[in-house]
Amino acid sequence: MRNKAVIVSTAAAVLALGAAACGSSTSPSAASSKPAAASPAASSPAGSAGTTSADFGPGCASVPASGAGSFSGMAPAPVATAASANPLLSTLVSAVKKAGLVGTLNSAKSITVFAPDNAAFAAIPAGTLDKILADKGELTAILTYHVAAGRVTPAELASGKPIKTLEGGTITPAKMGGTYEVNNAKVVCGNVQTANATVYIISSVLTPPANG
Repeated sequence: MRNKAVIVSTAAAVLALGAAACGSSTSPSAASSKPAAASPAASSPAGSAGTTSADFGPGCASVPASGAGSFSGMAPAPVATAASANPLLSTLVSAVKKAGLVGTLNSAKSITVFAPDNAAFAAIPAGTLDKILADKGELTAILTYHVAAGRVTPAELASGKPIKTLEGGTITPAKMGGTYEVNNAKVVCGNVQTANATVYIISSVLTPPANG
């Protein structure tokens, strides 16, 4: 396990560097264009070529139809603020607050967040989760493993090309039939746009190789 202080400072530095390097292009793709707001009714499944311009996935039906936690409500807000309004992500938001990463994520210029939903955290044994949440260094490493510089598109996920995370490790995306995955975690609602990030809500908490 890395020294906690080093992890926290390194994670913050990498986030800042990633944001500066990406400028207006954040998580792989086009960040300079204003993200289009999509409603659950407008959601469409990914095309056969692995591309889609709208949110997609079975979990999108659980996103509120209106208000700050809806697709249109999240679109103009920075990512941590947007996530705090989404009922699917309340555990993740609590973890981000414990790690002190709210300001860092909100101020990043362009990123992609692979956001474990509440069910993903609930699948972790309670004792294990409590230990992680109480260890700021480990928590920071895990959370930054879920963030990449640039806006990653569904087509880039489908390509299977490894994605470098801000934690320093890589995650491996894939498209199996009509289902997108990252490190075998299923994307339950993907391509959700916020002011500074593209979000893929996923079914499992990803573990950095060093912590696996």
